[in-house]
Amino acid sequence: MLAQIKKKIKSSEIYKSIFRHGYEDTQRNRALMVVDNVFLHLHPVRVSRHAVNYGYTWGMGGISFLLFIILTITGVILMFYYRPAAEYAYEDMKYLMNDVPFGALIRNMHRWSAHLMVITVMLHMFRVFLTGSYKPPRQFNWVIGVILLLLTFLLSFTGYLLPWDQLAIWAVTVGTNMARATPFLGHQGPFGPELGMRPDNDIRFLLLGGTQVGPPALLRFYVLHCIFLPLVTAIFLAVHFWRVRKDGGISGPVPKKI
Repeated sequence: MLAQIKKKIKSSEIYKSIFRHGYEDTQRNRALMVVDNVFLHLHPVRVSRHAVNYGYTWGMGGISFLLFIILTITGVILMFYYRPAAEYAYEDMKYLMNDVPFGALIRNMHRWSAHLMVITVMLHMFRVFLTGSYKPPRQFNWVIGVILLLLTFLLSFTGYLLPWDQLAIWAVTVGTNMARATPFLGHQGPFGPELGMRPDNDIRFLLLGGTQVGPPALLRFYVLHCIFLPLVTAIFLAVHFWRVRKDGGISGPVPKKI
């Protein structure tokens, strides 16, 4: 009875429109299973043995991407309860932590995932360096990885201000004060005064929207953290994954000479 039902389902037009071939274990069908699937086609048909060896790869790249997805989902949820205005931001965070069902869980998932992503991205870069995975033909992807590391730091830094408490305000004050010493772009940096940089037109003023941390800074950091930086990061992630595929997959150990 079950065999007849299974056969009838597999012979239906609906089933055939979704699954276009059988599951016989052949090299051709393995390739078709990957190529014909909207999710699996992002992955190669074959992978090297070392690519699934966690002792070699540490899995830090995949873990970092998983954390980025968690941050995206939890961040979108947090946006429903947060208003980027100085008079509401702190109270919205208190409301989220104390009154919203599972609000504390969502916020802490976002917070700890952000901390972990910084760690895992750094470990991923460290592993790539140790295994020489930045060498030809992967130099371009190494540069993309460095840019993604900087974007991770910027995402973490811009998100730090959003709770709008004393810790956030003074931490961002210290961080942005360092921007004053940026070469060429800061009014206290090398060649800055010669180029006409002042406290009201240098890179720190651009970041804060003023000469000190205030409501304009909160709004700018919110836009950077929730819109601009995630979009740029997603674009560079797509390029990064594409280059991994084009460069022959995850780099492996040097073959031993016989």
